[in-house]
Amino acid sequence: MAWGRPFLLATAGALALVTVWHSADTRAQDQPAAKMVRPLPVFEVDPNWPKMPANFSAPFVSGVMVDPKGNAWLTTRPIRTKRETGKIIGPPIMIFDPNGNYIRGWGGPGPGYEWPASEHNAYIDYKGFVWITGDSCKGRTSPVDDDQVLKFSQDGKFVLQIGHSDAGKGDNDTNNFRRPPNVQVSRKTNEVFIADGYGNHRIVVLDADTGKFKRMWGAFGKPPMGPEWCFSEDPASFEGDGAPYFATPHVLLLSHDDLLYVADRSNRRIQVFSPDGKYIRQLSRYDQPFARNLAFSSDPDQTYIYTGYGKGIAVIDRKSMEYVGMIQAPGLDIPGHQIATDQKGNLYITGVDKPGKANVERLILKGMSAK
Repeated sequence: MAWGRPFLLATAGALALVTVWHSADTRAQDQPAAKMVRPLPVFEVDPNWPKMPANFSAPFVSGVMVDPKGNAWLTTRPIRTKRETGKIIGPPIMIFDPNGNYIRGWGGPGPGYEWPASEHNAYIDYKGFVWITGDSCKGRTSPVDDDQVLKFSQDGKFVLQIGHSDAGKGDNDTNNFRRPPNVQVSRKTNEVFIADGYGNHRIVVLDADTGKFKRMWGAFGKPPMGPEWCFSEDPASFEGDGAPYFATPHVLLLSHDDLLYVADRSNRRIQVFSPDGKYIRQLSRYDQPFARNLAFSSDPDQTYIYTGYGKGIAVIDRKSMEYVGMIQAPGLDIPGHQIATDQKGNLYITGVDKPGKANVERLILKGMSAK
């Protein structure tokens, strides 16, 4: 799919609110032009979130998700947290209530399982189980590869391990992964969908109770394949439909209407599939880094997809897969690493630059802009 000329990013250096800016001529060549300017979400940075315990060093936060009670689960990397004088390093999993108060934390090595050397993200499924992934690359970030996925209860009791540390053998290995960043579990089929990953080039589907392999596919729904690497680099050039393989399928999301969205990060595109791996369509933006992460808006129709683009967060119409706006704000000048929304529509972003504080932000949804 070829795309038209790139759009320009607008900035708002003097605005207090995080606003969504419009562009009427940023569409694929084979898509119709927008008929009108649409009202879009307006956000405001919450300066008091999260409220970190006074005796905790500011954690290095990799992942974030929000549970049905509105509690935010932060996945941190203790190995990358800088210990502050007189303070301790907190646990890998930190849980905060809707007001930003710390509730509890857990995680780390234990008997019967291999905790990841570099924590990436936590995901809570419809049964309440917590899935943990890692991204460590042997020789680069630790002595081992994180080639496993773990499953726990919400109080940290070990339930299941799929795959083993430092055991992945590539895209045809149905027993292990190669540094899988994220998972999703289908309420309808009780299948776990795994983005695999930093080392492999595929989506893997397993039984969520037993871990039994069911199916897998690569980019465009074809058999998985691709170059050998520790962490993927951007292609030498971007053109047409892009590379025939995934290059860091970083995040995947299942929508209410049973579509699977995959952020193919280094290839700067979002691909859409049916749950059985049938390729449907893609949205690509080649002018700047795109599809860094994914989150749905919290309305019942999941109207928008939010994704890291350039130095901010883009807003995509989920059903038409058209770009419709860009979130920009003073102090929020990066696309983030992981993003999530809560039931109120607030947006959470990790990877922000907050010296001396946890590198995570909450943006409060204030309403909709005028047309």
